[in-house]
Amino acid sequence: MARRELGPASLAVAHAVASVLPSAPVVIGCSGGADSLALALGARWAGTRCGAEVRVIVIDHGLQDGSDEVARRVVELLTREGMTAESRRVRIDADAPGGTEAAAREVRLAALASDGFPVLLGHTLDDQAESVLLGLLRGSGTRSLAGMAGERGPFIRPLLGVRRAATVQACAEWDVEPWEDPHNTDDRFRRVRARGHLEELSGAMGADVAPALARTASLARMDADLLDQLAVRACAGHDLTRELPVEAVAGLPDALRLRVLRDWLLAHGAPNVAMVHVMALDLLLRDWRGQGAVGVPGGRVERRGSALHHSRT
Repeated sequence: MARRELGPASLAVAHAVASVLPSAPVVIGCSGGADSLALALGARWAGTRCGAEVRVIVIDHGLQDGSDEVARRVVELLTREGMTAESRRVRIDADAPGGTEAAAREVRLAALASDGFPVLLGHTLDDQAESVLLGLLRGSGTRSLAGMAGERGPFIRPLLGVRRAATVQACAEWDVEPWEDPHNTDDRFRRVRARGHLEELSGAMGADVAPALARTASLARMDADLLDQLAVRACAGHDLTRELPVEAVAGLPDALRLRVLRDWLLAHGAPNVAMVHVMALDLLLRDWRGQGAVGVPGGRVERRGSALHHSRT
């Protein structure tokens, strides 16, 4: 009997990548952990079959001692596996809004996309479930429950239907040893704490809750995408970078009105807009009693007659 080319876990990863891999140059973001390492090797397998040029970039954030050595070893491992790989050092602004974790993510994504090619990321179903839990804790509505998109802009996440345990097993089947990032067990990070709580919740409920949360993300994303489109249509003809006329928005259904207010804040460059800011603006819009300006990220909003005005601080 012919020997199978891949084991069951590596085959599942490879097929997931092959289902989205374009027959054109692509970049794989790889930290050396099991998820991204399995992604890279799955892309190698799929790329040889569709003719895609696959290149791996290892981002060195410089946030841990010896991070440059870790990046070098990951590049060496991938090179031994016959892949084109390089490391790139990025600089993180520790004082950036949202904290170090968010700043590192933004800088990492920018570096991966800087060559102008599609970028494959190794987020799994378990990562999606954690994102939904964090969204629930934020309490920011449907969009916060939608988790990570399978594809948005240049970024593609082929493994959102694959479990983390499968990527670990896939690495074993490919006979490669992933790097264990100490940050993945550091409970200073919200995502690490969310991971622990999901495990506790699954144990308490006697059932694995991650698939249900990931499914919720898919359904919530469908609804949120449609409502966002309707909100754009609702304010068509109004320049969101200027004042916002009350009569154009006040009569909209709640789901659309709140989205228009959020988009208006974003159009004025407000960073990290949360639902609490949107709700405060809604009071200016629908419950106007002469109250003063409302503070929002990066500025303030006040009602002047029949319009909302934004000013930077």
